[in-house]
Amino acid sequence: PHYSNLELEPVHVNIPPDLPEFRLISKIVLGQLKCRNFPTEEETHCVIACNSHFRVMTQLYQHILALVFAVKEINANLQILPNLTLGFHIYNSHFSATWTYRSSLELLSTYSRFIPNYKCDSQNELAAVIGGPNSEVCLHMASILSNYRIPQLIYGPAPMRNNKNEVAFLNQMFPSIDHQYEGILMLLLHFRWLWTGVLIADNENGERFLQSVVPKFILRGICFDFIGRFPTMTYTNGITDVVADGLKTFNVAMRSTVNVLIIHGEIDSMTLLRMFPAMSEYEDIPIKAKGKVWVMTVQMDFTSLPYQRDQDIDFLHGTLSFTIHSEEVLGFQEFIQMRNPILEKEDGFMRIYWEKAFQCHFPDSEGNMQDGDICTGEEKLETLPGSIFPTSMTGHSYSIYNAVYAVAHAVHAMHSSKFKRRVDEGRLKLWNQQMWKLNHFVKSISFNNSGGGKVSFNQNGELESGFDIINWVTFPNQSFRRVKVGRIDPMAPKEEVFRICEEAIVWPSRFNQPLSLCNANCPLGYQKTKKEGKPFCCYDCILCPEGKISNQTDMDECFHCSPDHYPNVEKDSCVPKVIHFLSYGEPLGISLACFAASLSFLTALVLWIFIRHRDTPIVKANNRNLSYTLLISLLLAFLCALLFIGRPKKVTCLLRQTAFAIIFSVAVSCVLTKTIIVVLAFMVTKPGSSMRKWVGKQQATSIILSCSLIQAALCTVWLATSPPFPALDMHSMSKEIVLECNEGSVTMFYCVLGFMGLLAIVSFSVAFLARKLPDSFNEAKFISFSMLVFCSVWLSFVPTYLSTKGKYMVAVEIFSILSSSAGLLGCIFSPKCYIIVMKPELNNKDQLRRRNQK
Repeated sequence: PHYSNLELEPVHVNIPPDLPEFRLISKIVLGQLKCRNFPTEEETHCVIACNSHFRVMTQLYQHILALVFAVKEINANLQILPNLTLGFHIYNSHFSATWTYRSSLELLSTYSRFIPNYKCDSQNELAAVIGGPNSEVCLHMASILSNYRIPQLIYGPAPMRNNKNEVAFLNQMFPSIDHQYEGILMLLLHFRWLWTGVLIADNENGERFLQSVVPKFILRGICFDFIGRFPTMTYTNGITDVVADGLKTFNVAMRSTVNVLIIHGEIDSMTLLRMFPAMSEYEDIPIKAKGKVWVMTVQMDFTSLPYQRDQDIDFLHGTLSFTIHSEEVLGFQEFIQMRNPILEKEDGFMRIYWEKAFQCHFPDSEGNMQDGDICTGEEKLETLPGSIFPTSMTGHSYSIYNAVYAVAHAVHAMHSSKFKRRVDEGRLKLWNQQMWKLNHFVKSISFNNSGGGKVSFNQNGELESGFDIINWVTFPNQSFRRVKVGRIDPMAPKEEVFRICEEAIVWPSRFNQPLSLCNANCPLGYQKTKKEGKPFCCYDCILCPEGKISNQTDMDECFHCSPDHYPNVEKDSCVPKVIHFLSYGEPLGISLACFAASLSFLTALVLWIFIRHRDTPIVKANNRNLSYTLLISLLLAFLCALLFIGRPKKVTCLLRQTAFAIIFSVAVSCVLTKTIIVVLAFMVTKPGSSMRKWVGKQQATSIILSCSLIQAALCTVWLATSPPFPALDMHSMSKEIVLECNEGSVTMFYCVLGFMGLLAIVSFSVAFLARKLPDSFNEAKFISFSMLVFCSVWLSFVPTYLSTKGKYMVAVEIFSILSSSAGLLGCIFSPKCYIIVMKPELNNKDQLRRRNQK
């Protein structure tokens, strides 16, 4: 109630002609708004009247409309500021630090008098400043306004500040920029865009991106073919130098093999970017811009100068840009459609914008007409191409809209607090003295705007929000549409922070879905190898080594299959191994089984012959019972070989090696006993020989039992300590899993074989020494030859067994058992069977004596 007499007058700012573009600083003021020379005093908005001779970025006019729309809504809502009315002044920074500082100082002066830090009226009570969209604007105004503790809401990128006092009064209408950089990284990794280029603004924010963000991208596997800078006009260069430097950068970008470029600029960078395709027509620069995907940061937006309205924007087709997450603001579209420059004369920007946008002219104040079309005021903003005027609220406009509401809610909160009592005392100077406290309320406010979007700040003064990923779709009429295709939501669960809808994205015409790699992907079955002198994401492809595969493209290293699989021929997948064992169903198993059965039958036949002719001299010679024992052990040895064929089981694994060892020990012991008896028999025939007592059945039995018991003891120790067991051998065969009997203790296995070998060697040695003893029934020569065969088989068994794998090891052992047993059977018993069956006339004592006498 005490401030209802506050008035705001229009501020006339003479802007120099030929200014390329303008930027805005909006000043929020308190008081009932009464703009002089307006049709009615009920008007609730007021803007700067501007000189009509400047060049304007037509797209930025929406920023003004968002500001006006927010102020009108707030003033019409009695629940927010029932006793106060918001007004505003708009100041132009002219892209200049000088103008920004001057505008900041004007805020501290008496209205219409540039006397910094001196205010003698109550018509311009400053509440807060909304600044942007350029980081330099925010940087320069903060260095002055923060000293006066004036709350600042910036809708451009946050400037880099180390001064805590300045930072304390900065409130960003942007979320933390680190979330955006993490979102860009997620986007690149999602589409595997590992080979990229970067264009950065030549300022502190660009350098911050280059120094702190680019290394993080590199650590995550992103390569950069080039890093270029947007040229900046300074005191030492002119527009010619800027254009020349820009064309050099653009030339590098266009000649690069990257398909994706990250553009880290600011809102004015777009005007320069749009120059390059047009100017490249006059330079030796390949036009590849239409085939590249531009990834733009939130600081950028589509802007252009009037002369660029007819320039081709097709190179932006398929662009992905980051914007502040926004909701549709209710009523804004209707507000835009109601704009009319004839009826709303207080909007000094509108007539200038209208002429530039619709390419028409209004009569001057004297009614003089200019050449060209006449503006009627009935033109509709929604009919303009999107490149001239975006009808939907852009990210920057949305930030300005929320910033105005943030100030209003902060003022309302402060006005409703205990501070209100001090204001109500009626001393206006208290307002000036206490307005710095508003910053606390700005930082602590939390509200939902008309679109349902939540607005609040974190402890760093950053907006608690995320980013939308926008896909730009251009049309031949220079219009374009922004399509929301994804979002970065840092407050969502980890798996939902990054969301993208690939199906909704429209890519540049030459892509179905672009790839951006230094070289083609390594196909399946290949692995990457580094190229010398190239970035780490440039590589050659080599075939996977033997035994390894790669089942994905671009694998750093091939890998082994699991033990139960093996690589296919192409080395791009694993094939399950088939479980194999020496079975009766395969040719090798059938052959060995038939061989064992045949030899068993033959041994049984020999045994039957010997039993039938047991009373003949040739059978009685050299201990008939030893012959029976040897034949039975050989029969069992042949049958024992069958234990090695078929699916290994626990019982068969326990029996086959031990049974084989004991049976063969008995057989070799019999051969050794036969040899010893032959030698002793001739020694006994000498007169007075003391060896007669060693010739007899008991001695033969003792030798066989002692040798067999030693072998049985070894087998018992083997079974008690580390017995054989069924096992799967996944490594011996590359394409098969062999089901086999693991021998348990390899030492015991070779001890058993070694003992049999010892018996065989002793038997062979004794028989070899007695081979020339005179007797028709002397078996020593046959035993020598049989032991020679036996030892040869088992000496060759060891290296052959160790060099084979899987079921073939079993086949080698079976073959050794059968061949060595067959050697004993053939060498020892075939001569006798031949005489018994074929030459029975020789099987008598008389015939044998006559042969001995000869």
